[in-house]
Amino acid sequence: MLPSSFVSQLPQFAPAAYAVTAVFLWGASDFAGGYASRRANAFVLTAFAHLCALVWMSVIAFASHASLPDQSSMLWAILAGAIGGFSLAIFYGALAAGQMGLSAPIAALLGAAIPTMVDIALRGAPSRWSLIGFALAIIAIWLITRPDAKNDTSAEKGPPKGVTAAALAGVGFAGFYLCIHQATGSPIWGAAITRIGSLTATAIGVVAIGAPLKLDRPALALGFFAGLFDVTGTAFFIFASEHGRLDEAVVITSLYPAITVLLARLVLKEHFSRWKFIGLLAALAAVPLIAAG
Repeated sequence: MLPSSFVSQLPQFAPAAYAVTAVFLWGASDFAGGYASRRANAFVLTAFAHLCALVWMSVIAFASHASLPDQSSMLWAILAGAIGGFSLAIFYGALAAGQMGLSAPIAALLGAAIPTMVDIALRGAPSRWSLIGFALAIIAIWLITRPDAKNDTSAEKGPPKGVTAAALAGVGFAGFYLCIHQATGSPIWGAAITRIGSLTATAIGVVAIGAPLKLDRPALALGFFAGLFDVTGTAFFIFASEHGRLDEAVVITSLYPAITVLLARLVLKEHFSRWKFIGLLAALAAVPLIAAG
């Protein structure tokens, strides 16, 4: 029989367990979406994934009997979703075009760094851990984007494929965080409303580029799970932030690129040069340090 003191402490571990679950779900979602984008147009795939996510998150919102947010919060959530959805489509394209193990940390790194810099401008200097994180981020970006002298030809000079698009997506993710921070009210309804914005933005993207509405069965399955994992991970993050400390939830969930990297290594057998691998580790370490600030 478990000691009563141990049993009484179990609820304290629940928020961390929720956050760790979100790490696995978000990391798996990015891998599924990026892998599926190798078989289909990234905007078509993302629109389908967000449609699935909208349906699922709406079910969660109705089941929770939460109150709808006010009009201002709805508009911020829609804007956040539009920016985030468009950025996610770009990100899936980056994952499909290059090495997931390099693109995922870059996007997560910028997505965490930019809101932190805005917070610094508004609230003052960051902690020493954030400063260490920024230093690691600069080193990581340089190591990941530098060409390999032994292997690169003059025609292949420049950053690895997908890294530039991943950086652009990371800037968009930062915009998503900054906008959604302005929304108040039920976080579950807020998340559901963001899917309206993301679905609208990606649908416009599909029409604008004239992408064929084609998804084969593997892409449909991967897109479905990408949307389901993403929105379920968001729900677990909401639970973690509501039942525990928000900063702890952010620090833990900012490690989600590690899951994408691990899946890319195990499933796709991705290999990195020694210096790019060091840059990858530096990027993964920088994300939670910056988020902790």
